[in-house]
Amino acid sequence: MNIVRKFYCRTFQTGLKIALPFLPYRKPNIAGSVKAIPDILRKHGCDRILIITDAGIMKLGLTKRLEKVLAQNQIPYYIYDKTVANPTTANVAEALELYHANNCNAIIGFGGGSSMDCAKAVGARIAKPKQSLAKMKGILKVLKKLPLLIAIPTTAGTGSETTLAAVITDAETRYKYAINDFPLIPKYAVLDPKVTLSLPPSITAATGMDALTHAIEAYIGRSTTYGTRKNSLMAVRLIFQNIDKAYATGSDIDARRNMLHASFYAGCAFTKSYVGYVHAIAHSLGGEYNVPHGLANAVLLPFMLEAYGSCIHKKLYQLSVAAGVSEKGAPYNVAAAEFIEAIKDMKKRFNIGDTVKEIRDEDIPKLAHYADKEGNPLYPVPVLMDAKELEQFYYLLMEDSSM
Repeated sequence: MNIVRKFYCRTFQTGLKIALPFLPYRKPNIAGSVKAIPDILRKHGCDRILIITDAGIMKLGLTKRLEKVLAQNQIPYYIYDKTVANPTTANVAEALELYHANNCNAIIGFGGGSSMDCAKAVGARIAKPKQSLAKMKGILKVLKKLPLLIAIPTTAGTGSETTLAAVITDAETRYKYAINDFPLIPKYAVLDPKVTLSLPPSITAATGMDALTHAIEAYIGRSTTYGTRKNSLMAVRLIFQNIDKAYATGSDIDARRNMLHASFYAGCAFTKSYVGYVHAIAHSLGGEYNVPHGLANAVLLPFMLEAYGSCIHKKLYQLSVAAGVSEKGAPYNVAAAEFIEAIKDMKKRFNIGDTVKEIRDEDIPKLAHYADKEGNPLYPVPVLMDAKELEQFYYLLMEDSSM
């Protein structure tokens, strides 16, 4: 990246960091069970609910407990279950129509990050009915209060229940972009481990490593605060202590609960301190090929950490000690290598490979452009890279990269 652009990016990031203490961040109120929802709805005068989820969640029957609770309390609800892995503008339009057709006055995002992102985007369109989602792309473009928004994560990974971001894919162009504004932070996050018990091991692993990526990228970036560093360390500690248990024994309710809280802490960290190029690249892969976001993050994470080099060794040492991987007092470079190796070993245990087979050579310049556009200047990464420099990671992830 040229010197002028580097100066612009770092100046922009410094300005955001200085502004952090003055911005209206807030944590969602936490409920421990879906049984708390009727009281929440009554408290806010809401009596007709739109539940936004996906077909996979419905097939697994994960919404049944919520539906039973609402029915027992005579609260009408309507379900939109067509959300795709990377929610599109078409999903938002369909869910929005269902909301208005049934005179709903509250939204529940039930599922992984895709369902919650779709729910946030629907809320944004309700708040600003005359404005398209594309016009809300970027930072602070919503500005208006959303209907009551409750997030119920069924995966311990995305952290979307804590964040001010909604990531949406244009249904026609496949361009994936983020909407970032404080009204998008859900009012309530329901961290109920029972809704995660039937998740398959592969999804448990990929979403858990998604949360790990959030915590790590927030921690190694240049816009951390005492609070975000503390949240990242807590998240990393909980993930290393619980992810293998949740993967091997899906019915381990304590491990599931701890992973939900790890995801929440990681979300609190990155919603203030942001993420980095792992996410920028993963978003481009999701938008173009529908690669699941957590999987893309997991595949790329150790390679990006290695590429950043020695400038993050001290921070990786701190994360490694928190994870129980390295001994306190170990040389920074040794602990950093141990931590990266532990992530690679985690990938192997979870059968997560090192490639993304969908990547096509001719797409790489476009994908790198998208990643560059997303990451610069917003993400306070340890090392700045432009589109040309980011291209190397797509080649690295290609199926035949070893040829």
